[in-house]
Amino acid sequence: MDTLTRMRAFIDVVDAEGYSAAARKLGRSKALLSKYVKELEDELGALLLNRTTRQFSLTEAGHTYYRQASEILKEIDNLADLVREGATDLKGRIRISVPRSFVDANIGQCLIDFSAEHPDIVLDIVAEDRFVDLIEEGFDVAIRITRLEDSGMIARKLCDFGMRFFISPKLLEKYGEVRHPSDLAGIPCIVDTNNRNYNVWRFETKDGATHSISVSGPIEVNSPIATTRAAIAGLGVAMIPDFIAQPKADCGALVSILDEFELKGGGIYAIYPHRRYLPAKVRRFVDYLHGWFRKSP
Repeated sequence: MDTLTRMRAFIDVVDAEGYSAAARKLGRSKALLSKYVKELEDELGALLLNRTTRQFSLTEAGHTYYRQASEILKEIDNLADLVREGATDLKGRIRISVPRSFVDANIGQCLIDFSAEHPDIVLDIVAEDRFVDLIEEGFDVAIRITRLEDSGMIARKLCDFGMRFFISPKLLEKYGEVRHPSDLAGIPCIVDTNNRNYNVWRFETKDGATHSISVSGPIEVNSPIATTRAAIAGLGVAMIPDFIAQPKADCGALVSILDEFELKGGGIYAIYPHRRYLPAKVRRFVDYLHGWFRKSP
């Protein structure tokens, strides 16, 4: 019996959180999987799993082996995909981590368009607002809306975005024209807690002068989509990424204010692990998104 087979059995058991669940998923016997794992432990001379009658847990050596073995198997599978798929045979599954705001905004259409053009590729989209570990959690690609910092990953910028201030026409009529950031001190504001120092909004004029204003209001929420809805409802001024709020401004639901003041935005990136072999399907997906954003305003 080869080491790779034993390694896969061990990974499958850990991922399924038990021998019985792994056996059902794989269509193999529990005894066979247990045999493979025991042989692997004998080969390594180390205990990987603590077993009891009701549950099991990974030993320290088991945690280390699981992390490294997962990467080794992923590289082997990726290499097989690359050779098997070639340049034009694109099929399989791509697991993607995406912020909810990306999926819910108009730009989320890029995922639908890709899927429509590549029916043999399954997009396994996990939409959640948290920073995932691509390698540990088994993602092929992550879409991140951020000011990118060095992460040890490969990042391809899809587009830039800006942060702007929006208010509902009704609220603007109530408080009058907002000409300077200091005017916000007397107006309720919707606070997106995703932003750093979210209760302090910093502005920069075209000549480089900076202004800061402390803001507060009836809602603090870690969602730019909810922030946009609250602003439309007239609950306050909101600082929103332009790719989310601009469609609402185009239809008259929101009005952009303080446009002469600048805010630092960021970029939208496709992130993937630094691997020697990138599956053709993943490369095609990233290339497609890059082209989609170049064509879209």
